[in-house]
Amino acid sequence: MFLGQYTYTIDSKGRLTIPSRFREELAGELVLTRGLDRCLVAYPIDVWNEIAQKVNALPITDPRGRALRRIFFADAVDASPDRQGRILVPERLREYAGLDSSNDVVIVGLDRFMELWEAQKWAAENARQMEVLEETPSLWENLQI
Repeated sequence: MFLGQYTYTIDSKGRLTIPSRFREELAGELVLTRGLDRCLVAYPIDVWNEIAQKVNALPITDPRGRALRRIFFADAVDASPDRQGRILVPERLREYAGLDSSNDVVIVGLDRFMELWEAQKWAAENARQMEVLEETPSLWENLQI
């Protein structure tokens, strides 16, 4: 289970350290791809395979299904951590998410997967999400906590 937020930097070779607590959950295999909010998403291989099956079940005759398939698979890469727990983030994915060695990267644990955010974008997105939740208390009520 991936929980919490951790801040790291990308080195000059495009490598990013994955928190040690998250590495324990990965079993060595990780897939990295574009997220829908100008962030990156890192999936353990079992979660990736589960979602990939659902994406592949979408009809290719539906333009939305084709679009989702392209977003999901086109920039996906094997990003298994090296011995130091670093993953290589390809340049095209760094550009998409606005990540480089001059800014911090926030790794956000979202239970079954992780998101990688440029720190200022994450702060803005997190604040926006809190506003949405405050404006929509029914989301919390539906959880029946």
